[in-house]
Amino acid sequence: MTNEQQPPYKLATIDLGSNSFHMIVVQIDALGQVNVLDRLRESVRLGGGLDAKGNLSKAAQQRAVDCLRRFGERIRDFPSENVAAVGTNTLRLTKNSREFLHLAEEALGHPIAVISGREEARLIYLGVAHSLAKDQQGKRFVMDIGGGSTELIIGQGFEPLHLESLRMGCVSSTLAFFPDGKLTKACWDKAITAALLELRPIKAAYRSIGWESATGASGTIRAVKKVIQQTGLAPYGITLEHMHQVRDMMIEAGHVDKLKLAGLSDERKPVFAGGLAVLIAVFEALNIERMSVSDGALREGLVFNRLERYQHEDIRDKTVSVWQQRFQVDQTYAAAVHATAFKLFNRCRDDWKLPGHLVELLSWAADLHELGLAVSHSSYHKHGGYLLEYADFPGFSNEEQRWLSVLVRTHRQKISAKLFNLLDSEDYQNALYLSVLLRLAVLLHRSHKDVAPPIDRIKLGKNYIELRFLDDIKAKKPLLMADLEREQAFLKAVKVELVF
Repeated sequence: MTNEQQPPYKLATIDLGSNSFHMIVVQIDALGQVNVLDRLRESVRLGGGLDAKGNLSKAAQQRAVDCLRRFGERIRDFPSENVAAVGTNTLRLTKNSREFLHLAEEALGHPIAVISGREEARLIYLGVAHSLAKDQQGKRFVMDIGGGSTELIIGQGFEPLHLESLRMGCVSSTLAFFPDGKLTKACWDKAITAALLELRPIKAAYRSIGWESATGASGTIRAVKKVIQQTGLAPYGITLEHMHQVRDMMIEAGHVDKLKLAGLSDERKPVFAGGLAVLIAVFEALNIERMSVSDGALREGLVFNRLERYQHEDIRDKTVSVWQQRFQVDQTYAAAVHATAFKLFNRCRDDWKLPGHLVELLSWAADLHELGLAVSHSSYHKHGGYLLEYADFPGFSNEEQRWLSVLVRTHRQKISAKLFNLLDSEDYQNALYLSVLLRLAVLLHRSHKDVAPPIDRIKLGKNYIELRFLDDIKAKKPLLMADLEREQAFLKAVKVELVF
């Protein structure tokens, strides 16, 4: 789908969580309203499939692939731009995630992006905020307990203000502290203490900021609410007192096999203890009195995030602009490099068979190629690449950040094939092409003038680019001539021939 397409149209979002996989299919009507057409959920227990070396087991991979193949049947005819699929904590941690993602994307029929913990938190907040009353004022505290991570957000309106993603979840906590289904008091004390230690670094800051309302999302928190209601403890909401009572019932049962709690499904039962322990710890650490439960979560946030892109309000553009300002990037110069890189891409796209979506990555890399100057003038491309690889970049997937890091890292000076190792090997050729285009765009604006020397003709081969300028650059632009000759030598190291 293009941004120019008008409603109605359909979107699908998929959340590859550490415990469950979720998919929703929605239709955007002529008024821009979101109408849910279908919801699918399967318990995959991906987080339980990590071995001691951090690799995802074959059995866990197979469960996931089988689930995604079923999801894929529902959205097989959707254009990929109408599908947003993201992996979270387990796929952030697993060492063989690339191997798995190839299988997963083939099964789903659409690309899957792995997102950072803070990006997950941002999307969760967006989904929850859109599910709440629009006239609700003041700061909101929002949390989501996943299989392997817990996201804590303070925001106002639709804007998240403080984001944290902590490495504790219902699956990881259960595996670590409730071995073989034991539910003893000692197990509970260890689980809650471990969660409190994880919360310690953010406890004071979150308490001091404060909020007017607390809302929870995810299967764990919904399950806690349901148990509290159906055991007759309270008609609505979640409190610490009621959770302690549920915990005591579980201690009395002694083992998950003997556990019988009204409202607790057999599917949720194996990981309920770990999730409840995390929720109790959050209430204790942050002095939460009562929490309501939202229907909105990560997958709903993905829907509204995609809608913003279609409405020309892409959070990624805002993030790039914020970083330009924060690191005092010369935005006029960056815009000139951006424009030239964009023109070069369009002239080379067909011959080099470049996928159209890569122009966005090239353009953002052009906007940020001087980011590292704020650190040091020496080797600033290396500093910029490092920042882009490791910083929190709202709106960007981990893979998109790796592309930006590689392009900025390779936009000047010596270049070698090993600098592209952050990316999948099959992306090497396209990444090399983008790097060449960015290097040329920067080189053509070395004088920091807004207008680049006009190019009359470009001739291309697989690893060959020939530029014919309108001006006699040898006579009129000796510095450009010297730069191009130097660039010839640099590109020869990656087997690219530059002729001019």
